[in-house]
Amino acid sequence: MGWRLTLRPYVLIVPALLLTCGILYPFGLGLYYTLFDFSASKPQPDMVRFENYTTVFTQEAFWNSAWVTVLYAVGAALVETVLGVAVALLLHRSTLLGRVLEKILILPLMIAPVIAAIIWKLMLQPSVGVVNHLLRPFGLGGVQWTDTPTGALLSSIAVDVWVYTPFVAILALAGLRSLPTSPFEAAAVDGAGWWYTFRRLTLPMLWPYVLVAVIFRFMDSLKVFDIIYALTEGGPGDSTVVLQIRAYLEAIRFQRYSFGISYTIVLWAVVYLAAMVLVKHLGKIQRKAAEVTT
Repeated sequence: MGWRLTLRPYVLIVPALLLTCGILYPFGLGLYYTLFDFSASKPQPDMVRFENYTTVFTQEAFWNSAWVTVLYAVGAALVETVLGVAVALLLHRSTLLGRVLEKILILPLMIAPVIAAIIWKLMLQPSVGVVNHLLRPFGLGGVQWTDTPTGALLSSIAVDVWVYTPFVAILALAGLRSLPTSPFEAAAVDGAGWWYTFRRLTLPMLWPYVLVAVIFRFMDSLKVFDIIYALTEGGPGDSTVVLQIRAYLEAIRFQRYSFGISYTIVLWAVVYLAAMVLVKHLGKIQRKAAEVTT
């Protein structure tokens, strides 16, 4: 019986160890491949060391894709956070309408992002799309939603907002319902108004939950592929070619495998650094929220 108790911790760690190996092995292999010049035209590659990374950082296409990626991630995360918190504040009021809307809120999350993008692509068609049809009485029926660089980027962000704002709202709503009631009761006794209560109590205590949502959405938006590719395929031109799509184009369409993997490694590094900064900031926000509750 004693040997079973001794072996139990090692047996329990096996699934986690297998999962770790399943993650690290492909990642390490991909990192190794970036040191070569694998491509469809060169089945016997040579080791080029860090030449792929040097080429990536000296390409104008990389910096254009990096700029588009940052614009997309910041825009989507910002709008989703503001709208999500606003929706959560409205649903926090225990009304019949709020309970009904709370059930409807999760519907976009039940649709695959690529399917949502295809639906919106049809709806945004200039000639037959329902969006322009509804705007035609207001003199706005001829908008080229995805046919201009700015319109394509904004349309992609709008689809992302439609799909993922409910995620932020649900997290914020869960945070609102978990806040202690005693500080709000004390503020009501002192005659504090809604805005003062929101600014001094609700928002500081809610910030940790909001920042968790921001971390998830910002990291996910940095590596977006499905929504943009299904909606615009990176066009018009390269106006919506984010880093993930650029990696796909290099590795799959142009069949420069090592070069495309180099893009994904660079993107991984960006996401990792962004996550580290945000998680470090989350710790400070949690400590401040704890001070407010006390």
